[in-house]
Amino acid sequence: MPPVDFHKDGFYISTDPAILNVAYVHLYLSTQSYWAKNIPLEVLKKSIEGSCCFGVYHNNMQVGFARVITDYATFGYLCDVFIDEAFRGRGLSKWLMEVIHSHPKLQGFRTWMLGTKDAHGLYEQFGYMIHPEPGRVMRKNNPDVYNAIR
Repeated sequence: MPPVDFHKDGFYISTDPAILNVAYVHLYLSTQSYWAKNIPLEVLKKSIEGSCCFGVYHNNMQVGFARVITDYATFGYLCDVFIDEAFRGRGLSKWLMEVIHSHPKLQGFRTWMLGTKDAHGLYEQFGYMIHPEPGRVMRKNNPDVYNAIR
């Protein structure tokens, strides 16, 4: 499917991987995020290649990002969502979620998942909730994997 662009109030969101500013995304994720601190650039590049990515732009400058890990049929895992601090408070996060959830390739999923420490209010507006069945969702974690790669 060709890239899709959405425009609003001088901003645009695009799924075109060719225009992603990977260096900017890496800088943000590796230094500003709590979930991908110290992620190596090569790992980020590989993750982008295997995902449906959304860049948020203003005057051809990237100001946000999100990606969905998906099989394009039944499941989507929303991750690496951020809006640059200088552009927060303008409704861009909410618009980004609207665009992601209306994307034609991301329809009909039985399950969407994500993890967040501090943005529950945003995601609840789109039907996300804390998993109601404790003990059902499992996770395998390898916190030192980035150190092993270097």
